[in-house]
Amino acid sequence: MPTNVEARLPSAPSATTGTTADDWTVQAADTIDRVVTTIRSKTSEPLVGLARWVVFGLLATVVGTMMLVLLAIGSVRALIVYLPFGDHRVWAADLVVGGIFVLTGLLLFRKARPRDER
Repeated sequence: MPTNVEARLPSAPSATTGTTADDWTVQAADTIDRVVTTIRSKTSEPLVGLARWVVFGLLATVVGTMMLVLLAIGSVRALIVYLPFGDHRVWAADLVVGGIFVLTGLLLFRKARPRDER
């Protein structure tokens, strides 16, 4: 007959059920690993993807702006060298490049929709 202390103690799984005392530690570790992986996949991975888009977008914006500035400078320099207007080549080159920028701005401004239509 078990004593009062022995009745309150849980019995160890028997060898016939196929489980051992170490199984619960493996199950606990697997559960913790599964929970951590799930939390990481729902929080960290989307944030890493968003950060990549932000970084590459900023990089593309900076590089695109630099290319536009260098293209404008190069086109003015090329027009100054090759325009046949004598001493007025600089003004003519500025007028041509400025006109291109104005026409591009007007085209983009025309394509913009008013705030009421958005």
